Amino acid sequence: MSLIKQYKSGLARSKSGIISSLTSLFSSGELNEEFYEELEEILISGDVGVESAMKLVAELKEEAKKLKYKEREQAKELLVEKLTEIMSSDETAAGLNQNPHVILLVGVNGSGKTTSAAKLANIYRQEGKKVLLVAGDTFRAAAIEQLEIWSERAGVDLIKQQAGSDPSALFFDAMNSAQARGIDIVIGDTAGRLHNKFNLMEELNKVHRTIGRCIESAPHQVLLVIDATTGQNAVAQAKSFNEALPINGVILTKLDGTARGGIVISIRDTLGIPVRYLGTGEKIEDLVPFCAADFARALLEA
Repeated sequence: MSLIKQYKSGLARSKSGIISSLTSLFSSGELNEEFYEELEEILISGDVGVESAMKLVAELKEEAKKLKYKEREQAKELLVEKLTEIMSSDETAAGLNQNPHVILLVGVNGSGKTTSAAKLANIYRQEGKKVLLVAGDTFRAAAIEQLEIWSERAGVDLIKQQAGSDPSALFFDAMNSAQARGIDIVIGDTAGRLHNKFNLMEELNKVHRTIGRCIESAPHQVLLVIDATTGQNAVAQAKSFNEALPINGVILTKLDGTARGGIVISIRDTLGIPVRYLGTGEKIEDLVPFCAADFARALLEA
């Protein structure tokens, strides 16, 4: 299945919202002020964010005027280009040629970190990589049990300790084990909530420092896992975690829920953090790489 089809499948519940609205808006008619005002409203209601929506519409209007476009259908391809430009990233994941390549997943509880860790492990295993999962959310016994089940589904090894164990000590053991066993990819789950945000961020920083002491320049990727259904609250989460840790990518989950899709644009435009993967369902294969051009087209095609 192509990426566009997978995105469309994931965004199926959005078809009564932003996608159908955009399709209807661009179906026919001339470019006028009413069109631009309605487009701005649709984008804002689709979680693009007020500032991002206003900037996008202003740029579209200016470009369409330069090109002397008169019809809405002409502006559709232009919007696809603009959206692609905003969401694209030239960055590649650092350290992929270094073994082990360490990926740390962070985010609030309920965002889908644990399942995303296993789904990501499945992607790398299918590429022929030797993968190790680390059950770093030691504050929740359920998270450890869940990752154990998912690791078996993915067919990869798991390092865990008892609930309540020190996560930094666990990651210390995991890094040493990964190097000794010739592991290609290490993917670490982490806690999403301690009794206050400061303690959570301090704990995550401690884990980050521990990994770096074991393996030079690691973790090579710190991916923030965000529930797409949280809307603009996702931007606030991203800001908070980005202030505490060097976030260099986002995994956007639950796109098959009531997500409106535009949050991808908002996160990239507001914070400059690229979306790396999209969660489009509950099965282990339902994590797909993010492609800006394909996602932009999926948003504008019914």
